[in-house]
Amino acid sequence: MSTLIVPRRSLASCVRAIVVRSTVGCELPDEQRYNRYPATEFPALFLQLLGESVMVEPWAPEMVCPEGGALLSGGQSRPTVSGNPGPTHFMTVLFFPDALHRLTGIDMSTIVDQFLPLDGLLSTDWQQLAGRMVAASGDEERIAVLEEFLEPRWQAVRGGGAFDGAVGDWVRRLEAQAAAAGIGRSVRMAERRIREWAGQPLRRLRRSYRAEQSFFAAREAALKGKLSLGDVAHLGGYSDQSHMNRESREMTGLSPGEILRRLQEDETYWIYRIWN
Repeated sequence: MSTLIVPRRSLASCVRAIVVRSTVGCELPDEQRYNRYPATEFPALFLQLLGESVMVEPWAPEMVCPEGGALLSGGQSRPTVSGNPGPTHFMTVLFFPDALHRLTGIDMSTIVDQFLPLDGLLSTDWQQLAGRMVAASGDEERIAVLEEFLEPRWQAVRGGGAFDGAVGDWVRRLEAQAAAAGIGRSVRMAERRIREWAGQPLRRLRRSYRAEQSFFAAREAALKGKLSLGDVAHLGGYSDQSHMNRESREMTGLSPGEILRRLQEDETYWIYRIWN
């Protein structure tokens, strides 16, 4: 079972999505017990509820999240792969990076490409949140605990200009806020603010969003039997299909066409089936 859950509307500009994955009761061969993720700008709170997760790509055998464990991951500048030696159940809460920065004060650029224990990184109340979520009786209760924790904190820091619209607008909003913030409104200062708030440079955030939207368009067209990757590239603003393929491989390791084939026959690409 793989499920993508949208948070309550009042948290729509704070939490990008909640992803739940459970293979309990599923007969999967060992080669299908992997999780292939694209590069992403979204930091995440990861909770290992059953079994364990091991980082496979990039290879880090010491990076194991045991049952009952919790990690905070930063944005990822390259595709990653984790593995589960046996049945697993985990929950991943993906945050908009500038929202997590406001909530915690973390400089997002310092945790890019990292998976870190909560101790010493997040305050005691966040560590207690993770403990309560792990101990909850089910996923619905976990989400309720999360939302009740975040609601007052997000309302306190979100600011009057916070945004609850389409996901892609957060990049444009971030750029505008960085350009207008405080003293030193130069392009260089704005870029520094964006790195602190979002972890990655604006150019990469734009490319990531464009690649994501082009994948959605390709997936929808394929479902309708009207797939033309050339048209997808044109509508996505790429110079040509080869340009789109290069950026897609940078973000996912594969071209859009290859991803569409894999997600239909390879369980390890489950995130591409549910992401929207």
